[in-house]
Amino acid sequence: MPEALMHTVRRMVGRDPREPGRASTPLELLFDLTFVIAFGAASDELAHAVAEDHVAEGVLAFCLATFAVTWAWINFTWFASAYDTDDWPFRLTTMVQMLGVLILALGVPDMFASVIEHDGHLDLRLIAVGYVIMRLPMVAQWLRAGRSDPARRALCSKMVWTLVAAQAGWILLVVLNPSMRFTVVAVVVLVGVEVLGPVLAETMHGGSPWHGHHVAERYGLMVIIALGEGLLGTTAALGALVEDGWTVDAAILGLAGTALTFGVWWTYFVVPWGHLLTAYRHRSFGWGYGHIPMFGAIVAIGAGLHVAAYYLDDESHLDATGTVLAVALPLAVYAACLYLLYAQITRTLDPFHMVLIAGTAALVVIPVVLATAGVDMVWCLAVLALSPWVTVVGYETVGHRHNARVLAAIDG
Repeated sequence: MPEALMHTVRRMVGRDPREPGRASTPLELLFDLTFVIAFGAASDELAHAVAEDHVAEGVLAFCLATFAVTWAWINFTWFASAYDTDDWPFRLTTMVQMLGVLILALGVPDMFASVIEHDGHLDLRLIAVGYVIMRLPMVAQWLRAGRSDPARRALCSKMVWTLVAAQAGWILLVVLNPSMRFTVVAVVVLVGVEVLGPVLAETMHGGSPWHGHHVAERYGLMVIIALGEGLLGTTAALGALVEDGWTVDAAILGLAGTALTFGVWWTYFVVPWGHLLTAYRHRSFGWGYGHIPMFGAIVAIGAGLHVAAYYLDDESHLDATGTVLAVALPLAVYAACLYLLYAQITRTLDPFHMVLIAGTAALVVIPVVLATAGVDMVWCLAVLALSPWVTVVGYETVGHRHNARVLAAIDG
């Protein structure tokens, strides 16, 4: 019994993908805390850039930052779902990865500044250093899995050589610090190399023994972390509005920001992702990596609410229409990702979803039109907050029947 309580080295032979009661571990939850900081840094910088009317530059830098963050998180999550031994080597390598996330977060402001100032260089140096620190422990983990799990040694080998090749490229990029144009091309190539590993592993070698319900829970927890930026943005906007006391506008804004965040949460968790992943393992690749723009969109909603705070504090170069768009556009991206991911993994198209999508789109567009017509920005956000609730109400009244049919087809 004492040996069972110790974190001694164990063989990394792969977990049972049908293991009952599989849930996130305390180590995984601790690991996720570092992404609160990384997402917060990206959200703050995006809000600053958009408020200063550097919209295109801010969005580009934000996409790069959130991709780097979520890509590393996704790869750790799927590996841990398959090979988490919770022994001391696994714990220590995870600690090193956490350090890499924190360093990456420190590099986000420099990267945003280089994009906005147009100095001819895309400053990815600190981000790349943090990213490499995150990824190199995964090389050690895949090597270890390959030694302990002979049946999947070829899969592990593919992951190792693509990881090593990509990290060598990132290190070279840090050393050379080339022009922005060359950097962008190099980033595209290196991302392609990184993607190649999971593609080959899943298509040629059957994939690793990940757990469908565990992976779905991990993604749900990351959605909640991203939604935290929406609550922070609401708090910032409220702070700007209540400096002279509480008003009707302040109450409406607080309700709108909270309702918007809560509505997004509700829409994501009405889908039984765990059951779907377990039933359709061969569709996991598109589902897993399709969450990258979804995570970014949710974080950007929070950044948009922070832009609203700058507007209310007279610290923004945007007008009311631009401010509403800062929230509406990422909300539209989130809604599109939600319905696309559901269609992708179920291979179904419910006609009622078209009604819900139309209603959602209408309540994204109408607030922008109202802002252009001169309606107060706070009230426009109140209308926009109703958008995710179209899906909530639609699912709770009618849409749940389609989910029930999909699940019945799986069980049958």
